Amino acid sequence: MGKLRELFSDTLVYGISSVAARFINYLLVPFYTKFFDPSAYGIIGLIYGAIVFLNVLFTFGMESSYLRYGADREKARNVFKTVQISLLGGATILVLLSWLFMPLLAPLVGLDAATGGSGVTSAATQGIHNLTGEHLFYLMLAILWLDALSMVPFAELRLVRKSFTYAFIRMGNVIINVSLNLYLVIVLGWGIEAVLISNVAASFCTVLVLSGVTAHMYRGAWSPDILRRALWFGLPYIPAGLSHAVNEVLGRFAVNNMPQQSVDRLYGSHYTADDITGIFNACIKLSVFMLLAVQMFRMAWLPFFMRQSGSDDARQTFAEVFTWFNIAAAVVFIGVGLFIEQIVQIRIPLLDGSLIDPRYWMGLYIVPWLLMAYWFQGWFLNFMAGVFIEEKMWHLSGITIIGAIITIAGNILMVPLFGMQGAVWVTLACFFSMAMLMYLLTQRVYHAPYKLAKNGMIVIASGLVVAVGHGFGTGFFEPLFAKLVLFVVSLLLLTIVGILERRNRFQM
Repeated sequence: MGKLRELFSDTLVYGISSVAARFINYLLVPFYTKFFDPSAYGIIGLIYGAIVFLNVLFTFGMESSYLRYGADREKARNVFKTVQISLLGGATILVLLSWLFMPLLAPLVGLDAATGGSGVTSAATQGIHNLTGEHLFYLMLAILWLDALSMVPFAELRLVRKSFTYAFIRMGNVIINVSLNLYLVIVLGWGIEAVLISNVAASFCTVLVLSGVTAHMYRGAWSPDILRRALWFGLPYIPAGLSHAVNEVLGRFAVNNMPQQSVDRLYGSHYTADDITGIFNACIKLSVFMLLAVQMFRMAWLPFFMRQSGSDDARQTFAEVFTWFNIAAAVVFIGVGLFIEQIVQIRIPLLDGSLIDPRYWMGLYIVPWLLMAYWFQGWFLNFMAGVFIEEKMWHLSGITIIGAIITIAGNILMVPLFGMQGAVWVTLACFFSMAMLMYLLTQRVYHAPYKLAKNGMIVIASGLVVAVGHGFGTGFFEPLFAKLVLFVVSLLLLTIVGILERRNRFQM
C-alpha cells in the first residue's frame, strides 16, 4: 500500500490546489451567468474551446517529452533548456502565423474581425467598447503564448514533487484572474473582453514566478540531439492532442451551428443557436466536479507510473489503482448526478443570485451524461500507462483520431436532431470507445490485470442509481429525502467494495 499512499498523497496535494483553484475560478460561473446573457457566454465558451484546440499546436507534445526525458536528473537541465527554448521559438512562430491568417481564423471562433462589440448585456455594457473581434483574437493568442511558456516549468515542479510550490503558483494565478474579472466587470463595467484581459494578466504573472523558481534549470546546454528525441516522442501527441481537443470542444461549435429550424423545434423560437451554446457551455461547467477528479488523478498519475514502471509489481499496482479510481469517480458521479438541481440553486449572497442563473437551467438534464463521459476519460488515462511506458505513442494517435472521427461524424448527425443531448451522447460514445481501444492496446503491449467487468459494474450501478433518483416524483418519500437515502446506501456499498479490494491486496 506504500506506493498507493504515495500516489494518494500527490493526488491529494495536486487535488487540493486544483480543487481550490477551480473552485475559486468556478465562482466566476455564477458571475458570468448573471452579468452575461447566454449568447455572450456562448462566445466565451467558443473562445476557450479554441484555446483548448490551439494549445496542442503551441506545445506540440513537449510536456510528455519533458516528463519522459527530464526524469533522468543528470540530464534534466539540458532537457529543460532545450525544450523550453524550442517552445519559445515555436509558440512565437505560431503567433505570427495566426496573426497573418487572422481574417480566416477569427470567424471560426465567433470573433468576426470586421465587427465590434463585446456581446454582453445591461450590467456589462459600459466601459471599453472599442475592442473588436480582432482585439479579442490578439488576447487569445497572448494567452496561448504565455501558457506555452509555463508548461515545462510546471512539469518540472511535478517531476521533482514540489507539489506545494506547484499548488501555490496555481492558486496565485486563479486569484489574480478572478480578482481582475470582478473588478473589470463590476467596477469598470467592461464586457467579455475583461475575461481575456484578466487571463492574460494572470498568465503573465505566472510565467514570471515560474521563471524565478526554475531559473537554475536554464544553466543546462541546448542540445539538437535532445530536441530530436523530444520531438520524436512528443510529436505523436499533436494528432492525439488535436483529436482530444476535437472530442472536448467540437460539441460547442456544433451546437452553435445548429440551423434555426432545429433550435425552434427543440427549444422554441425565442432561442437562437448562440443562446443554446451559452446554456450548453454553462452545463459543461457543471461537469467540473468529475473533471476535477480526473485532473487531480492525471497530475499525479503520469509521474507516478513512470517512477513505478521498473518495479516487479507495477502491473498489479496499476490494476489496483484503476479500481480505486472508479470507486472515487462513482462517489462524484452519484453525488453530483443525484443533486444537480439542488446544487444549481445554491445562493450566492454577494451576487444576489444562484450558483447558475435560472436562464441556464433548461440544460441540466445533460449533466449526468457529461459526468459519465469524463469518467470514461479517466479510464483512458488509466489504460495509457502501459503505452506510455513502452513508448508506443504513435498508437495513441490512432486511437484519438478514431475518437475524433466518432466526434465529428456524431455531431454532424446527432446535433441537428437532438441538440445539446445529441452532443453529449456523442461525447460519451467517443470517450467510451477510446477507453476500450486503449484497453485492448495496453493489454497487448503491457498486460495488466485490470478487473474490467467489476469496474464496469460500478459504472452501470452508478448510472442506475442516478436514473432511479431522478425518477422520484410524488410518493411516500419526498424526492430529496429519497435521493439522500440512495446516496448513503451507495456510499456504504462502495466502501464495502474498497474494503474487499484492500483485503485482496493483502492476501496476495
